[in-house]
Amino acid sequence: MRFLLLLLAAACLQAADKPNLIFILCDDLAQGDLGCYGQKLIQTPNLDRMAAEGTRFPQLYSGTSVCAPSRASLMTGLHTGRSPIRANREIQPEGQKPLPEGTVTVAEVLKSAGYATACAGKWGMGMFDTPGSPLKRGFDHFYGYNCQRHAHRYFPDYLWDDDRRLELDGKTYAQELIQQDAEKWIRAHAGGPFFFFYAITLPHGKFEIDDLGQYANKPWTDLQKTYAAMVSRLDRDVGRVLDLLKELKIDDHTLVVFAGDNGASFDPKSEVGRLFNQDMGGKLRGYKRSLYEGALRQAGIARWPGKLPAGSVREEPWAFWDFLPTAAELAGAKLPAGYRSDGVSVASLLQGGAAPKREAFYWELHEAASLQAVRFDGRWKAVKNGPQAKTELYDLETDLAETRDLAADKPELVARAEALMAASRTDHPDWPLVQKRQGKAKTQKK
Repeated sequence: MRFLLLLLAAACLQAADKPNLIFILCDDLAQGDLGCYGQKLIQTPNLDRMAAEGTRFPQLYSGTSVCAPSRASLMTGLHTGRSPIRANREIQPEGQKPLPEGTVTVAEVLKSAGYATACAGKWGMGMFDTPGSPLKRGFDHFYGYNCQRHAHRYFPDYLWDDDRRLELDGKTYAQELIQQDAEKWIRAHAGGPFFFFYAITLPHGKFEIDDLGQYANKPWTDLQKTYAAMVSRLDRDVGRVLDLLKELKIDDHTLVVFAGDNGASFDPKSEVGRLFNQDMGGKLRGYKRSLYEGALRQAGIARWPGKLPAGSVREEPWAFWDFLPTAAELAGAKLPAGYRSDGVSVASLLQGGAAPKREAFYWELHEAASLQAVRFDGRWKAVKNGPQAKTELYDLETDLAETRDLAADKPELVARAEALMAASRTDHPDWPLVQKRQGKAKTQKK
């Protein structure tokens, strides 16, 4: 009996050493939408508090600049030069191109280390009858939208509870149901260790909100009011998660990371982009579907009381594909034999320590022309807007807005960038480099 008690005590101590991990991924948020990143008109008190109690990472990079491949990069630890998903590809009547059989995900790695795992919100990487189902890729529980197209509807007639279709009346704001399920699951697994991937759909279009709140009487357009209310609703629900962690007394044992999946969906000159200064006064070029900094840099925030310094800002860059090796190190999990991540662990950085050194970051996107970009040697960024386009070169240290193309003046750096682009990608028949894709991606029948 004493031996069994000792084993139980050892197991409890081992579990206590493993932090809970929450990654909150919102949808199409601009870095400049949050107060802690300079926003003046949209109120985000909870995320501002999260930043004040944690650390901002202005150079946290998304996987790429549209939904599915960015999420695939986060889940698999692979950048879009090697990821099995490098663009949004729709399947009819519901779903997207799935993660293939054998794909390693962060959820699977953490389950192997004794973690309970769940995802709520939007998945978009495979319906339940495919190998990309969240329930086949390491998650114990799923609640929300599986299909990205379905997630455009904030008052849907159904959601998914695991792989069971939950019929709704079409009048209920889905985010409230998703939030309730998230809180219920976290409360049930407070004993830990757990990994919760909270993929909130806000503030992605279609732009709908159940209550304009404090913005109802603003002298703005309906779209501007709705967008502001969606961002503040996102903020409120993140605050509810943080408050729950405190209530459950697991606050200081839980790392929470917040980011968007790509840049804003609005042109900076549009009615929303202009009013809310989404490009931060011209500081960041580009938005969703490009590979300039405004499309890739996220409003990164991480909070871990007692581990991460409060109110600090770390400018060292890191990327979505770093999350899997980071989570593995924090959990004490072993990576599967033969698996190789494109990322490196930033566990030290997320505990206030040093950032790892690396040669380059690489991105691809295959929506129209095949886009490529690489950031290398710290300061240099190259962008190639199609295989036949000339390579652009920018010095991010002196020209963060990417306004001065230095390619003609620095051919040796252009050659280095092009060599890195070639070396970073693995050819795949689904993702050829094309100057222009003919029409939309072909949909497939399930």
